[in-house]
Amino acid sequence: MNILAIETSCDDTSIALVEAKGDKLPSFVIRANLVSSQIKIHRPFGGVVPNLAKREHIKNLPILLKRLASKYKIQDTRYKIQKHVSQHQVKTLMKNVDMIAVTVGPGLEPALWTGINFAKELAKEYKKSLLGANHLEGHLYSFLLPQKTENQKSKIKNQKFGIAFPAIGLIVSGGHTMLLLMTSLTKWKKIGETRDDAVGEAYDKVARMLQLPYPGGPEVECAAKKGDPNSIQFPRPMLDQKNYDFSFSGLKTSVLYHLRDITKHEINTPFIISEEQRNNIAASFQMAAIETLTQKTMRAIKQFDAKMVLIGGGVTANKSLTNALKKMCKQENVLFIPPARNVITDNAATIAASAYINSLQKKKRRMVAQSNLTL
Repeated sequence: MNILAIETSCDDTSIALVEAKGDKLPSFVIRANLVSSQIKIHRPFGGVVPNLAKREHIKNLPILLKRLASKYKIQDTRYKIQKHVSQHQVKTLMKNVDMIAVTVGPGLEPALWTGINFAKELAKEYKKSLLGANHLEGHLYSFLLPQKTENQKSKIKNQKFGIAFPAIGLIVSGGHTMLLLMTSLTKWKKIGETRDDAVGEAYDKVARMLQLPYPGGPEVECAAKKGDPNSIQFPRPMLDQKNYDFSFSGLKTSVLYHLRDITKHEINTPFIISEEQRNNIAASFQMAAIETLTQKTMRAIKQFDAKMVLIGGGVTANKSLTNALKKMCKQENVLFIPPARNVITDNAATIAASAYINSLQKKKRRMVAQSNLTL
């Protein structure tokens, strides 16, 4: 089955063409996964502006569809961008599509609607079936998508691994932090989630305090590499509680109060600190966040006798986090499967995977923007 997938949940516009097959353990081949980033547009505002994101999605979706239509080899992932793409090329592309998938939530409502409306128009014009997808399920299933080959050529191959259940799923993104107990690919129970800020949101807020540019996660990680993670003892939120919930608001506030104390400035004024202080704060904050995530995950592994840990979401791009989880899983003798780096951030290939697995279950979602949709 060839799936044309559309993702517009936040500030990345993405269209992918993915070939899917199999049922018990689906396999996927990514023919194309095109992403248009809006970082430069939102950076001056320190975060995503919903109406600006909507405007850019409306502009970018037809452009990405034409880029997809301009491909010259169906079996390859390389694309040559043509100045003029004919309607015939678009029709040829759509003739090879079996299903259209689109993110319906969670996300920014104005952004979600742009993708939904675009997908509806395509489905109507080319008489294709249309299926809504959960953005979080896309992150959860991202580990199934192909890795690049070792020599980093443009060709891709399916990841070869054995999977075993029960498994612990950890989703870490800008808007969500949650732990799942999975008994199969399609059956899970949420055992914990953040009660306030998600870990990605905490990274962004700490970045603003440290006067680092948006997006904050990669900037904090970069600064942390040059700092001493043991220089400041920030709290590890909720580790003393016998549950799997998270809270990163208190950790963020501890950073704020530390900055206030070392600068003697009011909280509502910019903090002037040295580069060494900035790096040490970033490193100490990151260690506190990562230890919280890994220790909660390890506790879940032991309690539920998990055989595998799956992770997904944009914060998975943080190498310090994935290395800590990998080390922990090795110590606990459980399988650790992170997603390929090319499908970590918001992208349509993950939406294709989610929609395909939903289609096997005959699960349908309302074709409306659901900003608060959860697992």
